Formats: sequence, structure tokens, C-alpha cells
Amino acid sequence: MELLPYDCFAHILSFTSPQDLCRSSLVSSIVQSMADSDAVWEKFLPPNYHQIVSRFVSSSLSCSSKKQLFFMLCNPRPIDDGNKIFSIEKRSGKICYLLSARQLYIAWGNSPLYWSWKPIRGSRFEEAAELRTISWLEIKGSINSGMLSPNTLYGAYLKVKIADRAYGLDLLPSEVSVEVGKHKSQGTVCIRSCRKTDTKCCFRFPSKLEDEEWSEIELGSFCTHSDEEVRMCLKEVEGVHLKGGLIVDGIEIRPKHLETASANGPN
Repeated sequence: MELLPYDCFAHILSFTSPQDLCRSSLVSSIVQSMADSDAVWEKFLPPNYHQIVSRFVSSSLSCSSKKQLFFMLCNPRPIDDGNKIFSIEKRSGKICYLLSARQLYIAWGNSPLYWSWKPIRGSRFEEAAELRTISWLEIKGSINSGMLSPNTLYGAYLKVKIADRAYGLDLLPSEVSVEVGKHKSQGTVCIRSCRKTDTKCCFRFPSKLEDEEWSEIELGSFCTHSDEEVRMCLKEVEGVHLKGGLIVDGIEIRPKHLETASANGPN
């Protein structure tokens, strides 16, 4: 190992993952020196990280090394006037985004008769959208795949909370979808246990997050092969009944690892 040129070994390390790089640094002091070098860690940073950092709400990042910058970017940070949250995944260095409810298209979302906007405990943003009452439930979001890591399988997840006063969300399942170019990932989800469905149905349900108050609904998955618009949607427009009490925080776009991907996810 000592016979390899420094630059050559550092180049080899750059083809590993951040997780593997940290493990390899325990091998010896020589490997640790190479594993901590800026030349290696810059490979794990987004190519346009300078431009991304300039969009942070608080741009006061003081880093003494590329490794330190990497781990600082692993912590979610508000971006674009606080309407998005940016981070990179610690295990892979892949880019993640959380789009706020204000960044989404919510049918009749600007009408106070149907939706209210207010601070909600546990939200990552200054305000979230709470459904007052509506029959046509439709929530859409979009992001350009060029903002994400290339050649990566991503999942899109709608972060929601159910208010105590909620009603009408358990009558019919909702359709979920993700479209990129000619590819469409789609499925069906019950926001709450649906009364009017076959008890043997295989509809999915929201997954509880760590705080147990918020849940996430998987909208679908997609791969970032080219620079295209990613369109994400949840809708329940078949029923004419009123529904309310759904609180929307935003849509998270993050890498979807095959070993943890649900076999019952949208396809």
C-alpha cells in the first residue's frame, strides 16, 4: 500500500462510498491521511455544491475541509427562501430535497374556504397546509431531475399528518403517481383505513415517521437518467363526499435503496 503513489490511492478511494471511506480510514494512519484528503471528499460532494450553498437561507458555512463540508451538508438546511430543504445522504452522498407545501400545486389551495395555512408542530417549514373541507383532493409537485444525483433510483414521499377533526379520508383510496418522460409509476393508497373497499385488498397505507405524529405516503419511484421534469401526484377525485383534516407538510425526494424498498410499492 505504501508503494502506491498518494494521488493514485486517493483516486481509488474516491470510487468507494462515504460510509466505506470512513471505515477504511481505521486501517492505518497512512490510509486515514489519504481518506481525509480534500481530493477524495470533493468526489462525494455535488458537482455544483458552490451554487447550492449560495442558495441556503443562512449561507454562513465555515468549513476547514471538504470532509467537514460533506458532513455539514448531511444536515438538512433550508434553501430558496425557506421553501425547500436540501441535504445529502450520509451513506451515499446522494442529493435529497424536501419541497414545502407552498412549492406544491394544491387544488384550491389558495382559497381559505378549503385550505388554511398555519404553523404546525413538527413541520420543517414556517407553515403547512391543512384541509378544511373539499370533495376534489389533488396535490401535485414537480422537480427537475437535473437537480438530483444522476443514475440514481429515487422515491417521492408526501409528508402528512391527520388532524383530530379529520373526516371523509377513510371512504375511498387515493391514486398516487410519479411521471418522468414516458415512464409512469403509479399505485393506490388509503390515507386512512378505507371503509368502502374489499377487506382483502392490497392497498398501501402511510408509513409512520419517527415522531409518530407525521406519516409519509409513497407516491412512486423514478430513475435519474436524463434532465427531465419529475411530476408527482396524489388525488382522490372519484368521490363526491367532503373530506377534511389532512395536513400537508411537503414532498420529500430521496434515494430509494433496493434492499429496503417495499415490494408493495407503486410500479
